[in-house]
Amino acid sequence: MDKLANALIKLLQENARYDIATLAVLTDSTEKEVSKKIAELEDKGIIVKYSAILNTEALEENSVEALIEVKVVPQKLKGFDAFADELSTFNEVKSLYLMSGNFDLAVFVTGKNITDVSRFVSEKLGVLDGVISVSTHFILKKYKIEGQVCKKVTIERQCIL
Repeated sequence: MDKLANALIKLLQENARYDIATLAVLTDSTEKEVSKKIAELEDKGIIVKYSAILNTEALEENSVEALIEVKVVPQKLKGFDAFADELSTFNEVKSLYLMSGNFDLAVFVTGKNITDVSRFVSEKLGVLDGVISVSTHFILKKYKIEGQVCKKVTIERQCIL
């Protein structure tokens, strides 16, 4: 990857709301060069999505997040990919990773409450062919999200970006 691409990736990870003009100044490039490079990064699938990082504890809506460790039997000739493809279709699944260690997949899910998450585990995840075991860990408090420290700023907890 070239120098401009690396610089843009770093800057957009820091703040995805930077506009083209700001990125051009910060990278000592033209707006046209920046626009073209960002389009290339998006087309290649290097930049997948722009999103806001939320501290859900500060929201008035209640929700529950959990990390589920899943051990599976890899499918013949497909390994873990076919299982991951199927699991990624569920709306509850927010992130999914192949892992090394004592379990195969790390599945991050959200639900309205503990019952929603446990229903997902028992009725959707646990019944899939090849699942050997699951271990569900509920997220109780967030201290740092995607590199951003969450700390008390006012009466409500907010994530400092």
